[in-house]
Amino acid sequence: MAAPVKRRELQREVDKNERDDEEDSIDESSGEENDDNVADEQGMEIQVDFEGRNPQDPDFHGIKTLLQQLFLKAHIDLGSLTDLIIQQNYVGSVVKQSQDEAESDDEDDDVNDVFGITTVINVSDRQNVPCIQELRDLLKQLANEHATDSTNAMIKNVLENDAAALGLLINERFVNIPAQISVPLLENLISEMSRAANKKMPFDFSYYILICKLYKTNEENQKKKNKSKRKNATEEPNVIWSNPEEEIFAEEADCSFEFSVEKDTDNGLSGAWTEDDYEMVPYRRVLLFESAKLQQIIDKIKTQLS
Repeated sequence: MAAPVKRRELQREVDKNERDDEEDSIDESSGEENDDNVADEQGMEIQVDFEGRNPQDPDFHGIKTLLQQLFLKAHIDLGSLTDLIIQQNYVGSVVKQSQDEAESDDEDDDVNDVFGITTVINVSDRQNVPCIQELRDLLKQLANEHATDSTNAMIKNVLENDAAALGLLINERFVNIPAQISVPLLENLISEMSRAANKKMPFDFSYYILICKLYKTNEENQKKKNKSKRKNATEEPNVIWSNPEEEIFAEEADCSFEFSVEKDTDNGLSGAWTEDDYEMVPYRRVLLFESAKLQQIIDKIKTQLS
């Protein structure tokens, strides 16, 4: 039986500048392009409520899409991984538009839109399940190729020590969802894992591993631009985190490594780069940390994002 619906609402306000007097006189018949520009510039306030709900069968494609933007071309059966997430829906949440708003939408498909997924997968348990084995193989391969010797050894030891369970923490959402929503989602995940562990389910972890999406300035291009802009130039940030709260996870990690996914498909910050832009290269950073740190990380996120 599925667990009761969990509701954690977050209101987003998007403030836009009011259009000037000249824009008020734009003729409505000036075409679709002008209409779009007017809509963009018109002063308005948009409020969107989100809530966390138990993953259900209709969420399959939405969850899988979110996993695809995280794992890209990695050799993992994401369909089976999505099925596993839905099967264990007593742990974890999907982020959806609040039900009252969704019911008022004209399009039925909007009701099943998934904007985020927060859950955990036990990669020490059920190693005979193909998608779990693929996850384990991927982590070993990535650590072997990109981590330092000490980090590689630590990750390998954690993966091979079945007595100290390792959980893959999944904290994925679309980029326009505010970071503040991560706090109630993660707090609820801790509560659900605790209840499941008390029922002898395999959610008592010793370590967590988290794969983060980030973007780094193309170093070669940045050096060229810095030379031309000289003293008065305002330097762009070297790193942009897709989920800002994950920078706090990185600060508390016991070890980590990263790698570029520039050659894979990643639309997070895609687009045509102009001459003055700092081109951002997509990366993944893998973090390993003790499970005892999770609550203090959430507390730190809550403090810094409040």
